[in-house]
Amino acid sequence: MSIREIERACALHGEIEVPGDKSISHRSIMLGALAEGDTRASHFLMSADCLSTISCFRQLGIDIEEDRGADTVVVHGKGLHGLQAPSETLDTGNSGTTTRILSGTLAGQTFQSQINGDSSIQTRPMKRIINPLTEMGAQVTSLRGNDCTPLAISGGHLHGIDYLSPVASAQVKSCILLAGLYAEGRTSVTEPSLSRNHTELMLRGFGAEVSSRAAARSRTAGMTPWRAEVCPEPHLRGQDIIIPGDISSAAYFIAAGLIVPGSEILVKNVGINPTRAGILEVARGMGGQIEVIREYDRGGEKAADLLVKSASLHGTTIEGALIPTLIDEIPVIAVMAACADGTTVIRDAAELKVKESDRIAAMTENLKAMGADITPEEDGMIIRGTGSLHGARVRSFMDHRVAMSMAVAALAAEGTTAIEDADCVLISYPSFYEDLEKLI
Repeated sequence: MSIREIERACALHGEIEVPGDKSISHRSIMLGALAEGDTRASHFLMSADCLSTISCFRQLGIDIEEDRGADTVVVHGKGLHGLQAPSETLDTGNSGTTTRILSGTLAGQTFQSQINGDSSIQTRPMKRIINPLTEMGAQVTSLRGNDCTPLAISGGHLHGIDYLSPVASAQVKSCILLAGLYAEGRTSVTEPSLSRNHTELMLRGFGAEVSSRAAARSRTAGMTPWRAEVCPEPHLRGQDIIIPGDISSAAYFIAAGLIVPGSEILVKNVGINPTRAGILEVARGMGGQIEVIREYDRGGEKAADLLVKSASLHGTTIEGALIPTLIDEIPVIAVMAACADGTTVIRDAAELKVKESDRIAAMTENLKAMGADITPEEDGMIIRGTGSLHGARVRSFMDHRVAMSMAVAALAAEGTTAIEDADCVLISYPSFYEDLEKLI
C-alpha cells in the first residue's frame, strides 16, 4: 500500500501546465488507427489509461510510435477496414473510455474479439453499450452474464439506428458513433443533455460527416436533449493534433488555489471546451476568482491560460444539464464545498456511483473523517460548509480522482492528512504530487 502524507499549505504560488487531455488522447489513438496515413499527437497523456488504449490497438495490428520524453505519439493508420483480429483478449486495464469506445469499433469488424479490464472495470455497467450495439446487429455477450466485462464481440454487417440514450454519456455516444462508421445508413444518438463532444469534433477533423444539434425540448427542467449523427464509411485522413491540457487535471489546482488562503496560481494551456468546463461555472458561482488570461483554438478545441486567486467561497446548487460538463470534477468540488460557507447541493449525479469507485460513498467517508458535514444522497451529496477541515487518514478507494481530491483537501486542513493507495493517480496524472509540491 502506498501512503502519501500531505500537510496544510500556507499559500500556493507559481505556474503549472497540466498533462494533455485524457479524453482527447484516447481518441487520437482510436481515430488515428482508423485513418489512412500518419496521425501525430503532441502533448499526449502518457498515463496508464491511455497506454492501455495504445496497447489494445497494437494488438489489433496498428503500429504506434511513442516518444515519452516529448509526450508525442505517431499512429500509422491503416484505414477504416485495416484492423486485424487480436490473438488474445484485449486488456483495457482500468480504462472505461477504452473499454466502451473500443467496443463500438470492434462491433464493426468482421472478426471476433474479446475485451476485458481490471477488477474495477469488471464491475462497471456495460449494458448501456451492449443494448445499442446489439440493436445495430452485433453480437455482444457478457461472458459472466452480469452485463459487465469480459465481453465477447462478433461484429460486421451493422445497420444504422436512431438510439435514445437513457444517460448523457460521452463514452456511450462515442461507442455508437464509431460503430456507425461501419453501419449501413446513418446512425444517431440522442442523449438527455449534451455530454462532452470530443468525438464529434475529432471525427469531423479527420473527414467524417458528423452533425450535432439540440433535439426536441425535454420535459425535464434545465435539460436540453442533444442529437449527434454520423454517416457511414467515411474516408478518414491522418492529422496532426496538439492536445490541450486536461481541465479535469487542472481542476485540482483550480480548487487548491481557491481554498488555500493567499494563493495565486497560473494554470497554463487548459482545454475549456464548453462541454467540459462546468467546473469554471461552478467555481465562479461559488465566488471564486478565475481570470482567462488568453484564449485560443487548437483544432476545434478551445484552450486558455487561467489565473486563479484564493477567495471566500459560498454554497451553491449543482444539477441538471451542468452535471455532464463536470462529472469527473465533482469529488474536488465536494472539497471546495466543505471549505465554503453555506450549503452546497449536488443532484442528478447518480453516475458517480459507477465510476472507478462509488464516488458519493468515497467522498462522504473521507470528508467526514476530516470534519466535514456531508450527507450522501442517491444521486449526489448535500454539503454544509464549515469553512475548515482537519487532517485524517483517508482512503483513495483506488480511484485517482478521489486521491487527488483528498490531496487538495489536505492542503486546506489543519495538521497532516495521510492518503492510502495514493499512487493510483498514475491512471490519469503520473506527476500529480510532484507538480503540487512545486506550488507549495
